[in-house]
Amino acid sequence: MGASLVARVSTVAFQGIEVLDIDVQVQMSGGIVAFNVVGLPDKAVGESRERVRASLHALGLALPPKRITVNLAPADVLKEGSHFDLPIALGLLTVMGVVPGDQIADYAALGELALDGALTAVAGVLPAALNAAAQGRGLICPAACGGEAAWAGEDFDVLAPLNLLALINHFKGTQVLSRPRPKLEEIGGGGPDLRDIKGQESAKRALEVAAAGGHNLLMIGPPGSGKSMLAARLPGLLPPLDATEALEVSMIHSVAGLLEGGRLLRRRPFRDPHHSASLPALVGGGVRARPGEISLAHQGVLFLDELPEFPRQTLESLRQPLETGRATVSRANHHVTYPARVQLVAAMNPCRCGHLDNPALACPRAPKCAAEYQSKISGPLFDRIDCHIEVPAVSPADLSLPPPAEGSAEVAARVAAARTVQSARYRDLEGIGGDPAARRPRVTTNAQADGELLEKVAAPDQPGRSLLTEAAERMHLSARGYHRVLRVARSLADLDRADGVRRLHIAEALSYRRIAPGR
Repeated sequence: MGASLVARVSTVAFQGIEVLDIDVQVQMSGGIVAFNVVGLPDKAVGESRERVRASLHALGLALPPKRITVNLAPADVLKEGSHFDLPIALGLLTVMGVVPGDQIADYAALGELALDGALTAVAGVLPAALNAAAQGRGLICPAACGGEAAWAGEDFDVLAPLNLLALINHFKGTQVLSRPRPKLEEIGGGGPDLRDIKGQESAKRALEVAAAGGHNLLMIGPPGSGKSMLAARLPGLLPPLDATEALEVSMIHSVAGLLEGGRLLRRRPFRDPHHSASLPALVGGGVRARPGEISLAHQGVLFLDELPEFPRQTLESLRQPLETGRATVSRANHHVTYPARVQLVAAMNPCRCGHLDNPALACPRAPKCAAEYQSKISGPLFDRIDCHIEVPAVSPADLSLPPPAEGSAEVAARVAAARTVQSARYRDLEGIGGDPAARRPRVTTNAQADGELLEKVAAPDQPGRSLLTEAAERMHLSARGYHRVLRVARSLADLDRADGVRRLHIAEALSYRRIAPGR
């Protein structure tokens, strides 16, 4: 080894789900013995020195008494996370002559090292693999993440060793690492079933309509009426993610470190944060600008129970993501955008005590109590919810009835048929309403249709248009509310397998628009 030798290893950094290429440069030179990591590393990256030193010691390798400098380029990008351990270790092994640098150059690497040299799982392997595949490189990652890396392509070269020693032996030719197999989440049965809910037929109908078109839903009713039970059964009515959606959702969960066993997701996410959740927890943010609950629920359901109990500022922060399908976290020197196309389902009591319509239990302050309680939800947020339904208390007579004949499987079949119709329709009409290449995300459900596209697919017949115009004037619907009625009506028509939107569909859609007290 000469007086000064530099090894280069490719790795990545993340800004949201965007992948940034990072060049790890490792130099050994004469001078005062030291081990420095430069290039704007955070504390986790800085501590990699000790993990790398201990891992090499576990292999029987000692660092030479040299001045070691690790530069993470570009130097003006903040480097966060423990996945820099493996590329730093590979750079050191290259300058020490343990592994050949020309072979390392064909790969990007990321992984965290344990003190005994084992490789432990890290976040972001799926987007890193897709980025490496686009550049014609392979990927080196921990064995626990190999299943998600393998989804980057059948011919994509993935090395997923259990420990650093296995990787060294592979490059020396004394051991062969087999390519990991892509892993996929298993969809098992046994989830909550609509058959468990007795009574509440109108609420079940609204849940089916919301599932069919991807519409936001607000349920208002007394405690114990079954609002949370209904919401928990919504995922069982929704079709599995298609290939494009599964990849998009899995990338978000990969960056967040939530892909269990490296398995690509198939079921639509269902997130139900507690009402004490902070604004960064719900929308995204924090020191590392992590995705929030609304992004983790992308292409799935975000359930907010006890809606008025959430802080007002937190609820207002949902308005823009619900409209645009994106959550943007701004920082002083950059901003991070996560996809956030969710189906919002919310539940609330009609007043603070919850018994507004029960004369025996209602508080003496009604109806002022209800107006004050429901006014915690602003008009603009209320307007972004397509369907508002009353969920009355279940009577003892209903509870004594046998389970209903129709369960989630039967409703899910109708929802799947309606979704298939919508997917085919919007695929055929993709160029309407603007440049198809600029439409992000693609329209797949009625809840996403807008503008000229909505006018084309949901134009009602003349009796229906007359009813909608008259009702919009009497109910003082905003332009947003008017269009949301059209979207719900289109979903009702799809469930009926009707070619067009008729007066009957408009009438039922209008029944789901409710004027809250105090509006």
